[in-house]
Amino acid sequence: MTTTLSRFQDEFVVALEGGETQDPCVTALAAQPGFAVYRNTVLKGCVDALAANFPAVVRLVGEAWFYAAAMDYARRAPPGDARLVLYGATFPAYLARREAASELTYLGGVARLDRLWCESHTAADERALDASAFAHLTPEAFERMTVRAHASARWAWFAAEPVCTIWNANRMGAAMPDPLEWHGEGVLMLRRAGSVTWQPLGRGGCALLDACSAGATLGEATQRALEAEPGADLGVLFADLISRGALAPSSPHEENTSQSEWNGGSPCSASFSR
Repeated sequence: MTTTLSRFQDEFVVALEGGETQDPCVTALAAQPGFAVYRNTVLKGCVDALAANFPAVVRLVGEAWFYAAAMDYARRAPPGDARLVLYGATFPAYLARREAASELTYLGGVARLDRLWCESHTAADERALDASAFAHLTPEAFERMTVRAHASARWAWFAAEPVCTIWNANRMGAAMPDPLEWHGEGVLMLRRAGSVTWQPLGRGGCALLDACSAGATLGEATQRALEAEPGADLGVLFADLISRGALAPSSPHEENTSQSEWNGGSPCSASFSR
């Protein structure tokens, strides 16, 4: 690509986003009535993409409110990637700050879960660890072992509000529970057989996955889980994560490690619904 063409394209994008361009050719193009039509078409594409990526938010606030907010967001934060399924990474934070939504304190959290669904849906394929990887480890080797969350796993804990229940009802187009119990909730998403599934996850489980993703050993991760949720049953929690396929080796090389190496007792390095 020539420098001249690259500069023209950059200036064209500036004009498309409503900025002032220094290129006389682009200035002439932007002055034509058809350019405004093109700009509106691009913006509508962004808004439509946001509506597709945040369906629970659309149902929660209504189409008119959503489209007004999405249009404002699209003007402020145009896509940086041609894959519009990835568009809207900062949309949850934008909604959380939006004054018109100040009474909906859980709106940013609902949007965050819609975003996590998209991330899980588009995550890379990989093989999860199964129980056999841990069957013959000594307690000491288990504590030294490191694992990470599966590539498609996404999780979140909301300490004060039933964000997951509100999100699930709106995502599925279902009625809200009556009465709605107002307490903290967590969720774990994972793509299995091409579909994203989600299940409740306690505070301890979220803390354990946070720790594993930060490179902590399983001994450290289980300690952080107990600190976050003192009453958690670590055996049940860990078995549940393994059975759901939420954990993976800490590096791609170890995914191909033979079973005998896993079972040798040496320290090995090895985060869910629609």
